[in-house]
Amino acid sequence: MEKLLMLAAIGEGATGLVLLVYPQIATRLFFGTEVTGVGIVMSRIAGIALIGLGVGCWTGRNASAFNSTAVRAIFTYSLLVAIYLAYVGIATRLAGILLWLAVAAHLGFTVLVVAAWRDDQRRAQAAPRKAA
Repeated sequence: MEKLLMLAAIGEGATGLVLLVYPQIATRLFFGTEVTGVGIVMSRIAGIALIGLGVGCWTGRNASAFNSTAVRAIFTYSLLVAIYLAYVGIATRLAGILLWLAVAAHLGFTVLVVAAWRDDQRRAQAAPRKAA
């Protein structure tokens, strides 16, 4: 779980930094379109939120259980972002070079978190048997 949270912290933090500093490039790469006006403001707010999520994952990376706040937060975020980005790509056809890569990455990350959680559950259930 520690490696997954570290990966999430770096990935989301870096994406947030790009959105904060240069939102036009991020929107072009993800959605194949330009952003102007209030879209730039909202992109920067999203960037700040992603940096916050990255910090939360970084500081919570020593958690090993799914009930850690950082793990639940990144699981929820990754699952919902994958669903929404797939919807955007299909329904609106706003798809830049990175959109489907982002969908795959978020779905893959969600699956990895669930697999790590299940592995933790198996270990927790096996531990009492060894002691007996």
